[in-house]
Amino acid sequence: MTHPSTHLDIVAAPGVFADLATAQELVARALSARGLTGGMVDIASGFDEAIVVPGDGIPVDISPHSSGVVRVDLGQCTPDRSPGIRTHIRGRGLDGLRFAIDSVYFHRFYPGTILHYGDHPEQRVEQRLPEGDGPFPVAVLIHGGYWRSRWEFDLMDAMAVDLTGRGYATWNVEYRRPDEHGWDAMTGDVASALAALETAPGSLDLSRTVLMGHSAGGQLALRLAADSAGKAVTPALAVSLAGVLDLKVGDERWLGEGAVSNAIGARFAGAQETYEASSPIARLPLGVPHLVVCAVSDDPNLLEISRAYYAAASAGSDSVGSVEGPGGHFAVIDPAAEIYQDMVREVDARIRGTRDHASE
Repeated sequence: MTHPSTHLDIVAAPGVFADLATAQELVARALSARGLTGGMVDIASGFDEAIVVPGDGIPVDISPHSSGVVRVDLGQCTPDRSPGIRTHIRGRGLDGLRFAIDSVYFHRFYPGTILHYGDHPEQRVEQRLPEGDGPFPVAVLIHGGYWRSRWEFDLMDAMAVDLTGRGYATWNVEYRRPDEHGWDAMTGDVASALAALETAPGSLDLSRTVLMGHSAGGQLALRLAADSAGKAVTPALAVSLAGVLDLKVGDERWLGEGAVSNAIGARFAGAQETYEASSPIARLPLGVPHLVVCAVSDDPNLLEISRAYYAAASAGSDSVGSVEGPGGHFAVIDPAAEIYQDMVREVDARIRGTRDHASE
């Protein structure tokens, strides 16, 4: 059996970094964190997937890279869908290099299968199946990023790999974002991605499907849960991980520099019907059991929204639980974090009737 290489080359065009040493330091830390070797080179070895930073608008020559590339552009730009480019990380600044290294790591050592639920390139999921015969419970993961296109489903890679190791089939959803395609395209996509489980490969137990959404994805997950009640694929549980669960308050507080109104296309007063159809707190009771998770050092607005939502949901007919713990915004999707471990225990108790972890 051939083991994946732990070496990773990063090829950057001259002048793309304001200070090369800063980029090299970031790359060294990110490689070390994943147990990888390598770094900045002028020419990649060509045997393994490489990271290429060509500069905005510059085409990438794929020919030296036999296993394909991850493209990184530090600023926001049009996505590069050229053959041989597995993913294009854009608009995340210098930290895009860290995300690219993580993407290569998870793709190389814990590969999934890309499946499409529509014709657009962003209408896709990455499926990972546990070892064994199944049928497996299913974790549907919906990433956040304040509904902006520069954030993609690679944000959920670590969580997908961890849950797959615990015995869940994972269904990591990509979808069109409203800044490029409109609000309705996004909500339609996540609904289609969930419905596509009916024809998904593998031995899946759809009666034990859990929706798990982070940040803006928390809003999408709980709204989708409300929309899915009684349909062919009805989630057994929905989980908000630091979700934006009250869009009216999110708009009033100008969360994410106006992320809510930018995504919907109007402030609350100008699109009240859309806000209320999309805001989980306005949809209560959802008709699906759910779990509200938020770390206590997160944005205090998100913590307050989660607590207020839990109080409102608890007063109704839904079965709802709450998990809080130490950490910031990303702790709830970090398998090494205490609050993540607490969340998984609660999910296991509700989905599998046990607090045991398949990986422990």
